[in-house]
Amino acid sequence: MEKLKLALTKGRLEEKTIEIFEKAGINIAPFKIRGRKLITYLPDCNLEVVFAKANDVVTYVEHGVCDIGIAGKDTLLEMDRPVFEMIDLGFGKCRFALAAKEGEDFYGGFNRKVIATKYPNFSKEYFSQKNIDVEIVKIEGSVELAPLLKLSDAIVDLVETGTTLKENGLTVLEDICNISARLIVNMVSLKMKKKSIESFIDRIKSVL
Repeated sequence: MEKLKLALTKGRLEEKTIEIFEKAGINIAPFKIRGRKLITYLPDCNLEVVFAKANDVVTYVEHGVCDIGIAGKDTLLEMDRPVFEMIDLGFGKCRFALAAKEGEDFYGGFNRKVIATKYPNFSKEYFSQKNIDVEIVKIEGSVELAPLLKLSDAIVDLVETGTTLKENGLTVLEDICNISARLIVNMVSLKMKKKSIESFIDRIKSVL
């Protein structure tokens, strides 16, 4: 089987991916001894695992330096890059939601609404489809602060349980779409390494 390269984000996605690999009978010992190495080799399935930031996972797969990647659907929607989305891995579940301060009428009035978010491209497209003219403000930290400081009328953010929103006096106005981890593949790799990639994907699918 040809060697494949898989790009993966450190943290929760890494932990859940390792669990799936173990269930699929892949020897995960190299993960435990990798220390600070950014590339780990799994001889069991002739797979090199490259550890990268979420956005970089998509970039590496798009440009073909990695054949496969595991990324959140949120990152894929925000970046909108030409990669094949092959499997919904079913972990990292949450949802995109529109939220505002409790009791405020977001849709009332004629003023242009301001939306704070970590996902400006996705948010712009979402409101464009609804024919609502908004100003998007990109926030890097806690998006919930923006309405509290009156920087924005509402936020678009990932919501898991909604506890953080409630504790900060915010409420969900609309659930936009569901999010989970996806396995993505480079378009050229899928043609050139078809057998190896399909074999690897079948192995993963068998334990989902």
